[in-house]
Amino acid sequence: MLPINLPVDEFTTPDPVTANEDMTIDDLRRLMEEHGIRHLPVVRGDTVVGVISDRDVRVVSGLNFEEKRLVRASDIMAADPLTVSATAPLDEVAYAMSEKKVGSVIVEDEDGQFLGIFTVTDALNALIEIVRGGGTPAP
Repeated sequence: MLPINLPVDEFTTPDPVTANEDMTIDDLRRLMEEHGIRHLPVVRGDTVVGVISDRDVRVVSGLNFEEKRLVRASDIMAADPLTVSATAPLDEVAYAMSEKKVGSVIVEDEDGQFLGIFTVTDALNALIEIVRGGGTPAP
């Protein structure tokens, strides 16, 4: 089999839905449900400072009303998320996600600016495209 050398940005979700550090648990849950997503980059200005997963939100949703209203995105986010370059090879990114047991990575352009998010779902879509299309993404 020929090696397939695809950059991660071929399958990255560009301009993803984001959260800010002050959002409440209910706001985060609503945002995820509304957009059908499981990972939210948390931004401060143009900088990603964390990532929140649907699992993080579900765990905190079990708190009583008074406790839950005190929790903000900054309290539950995974700070300093795994970050990769847009040109990083897809297989290396998937391997790093597997090794670190994370469901998403932040993808940055060559200037270190936030480009998008690459999730396990994106990895599965990449696998489907590679298997079906011989290694090239569908248009």
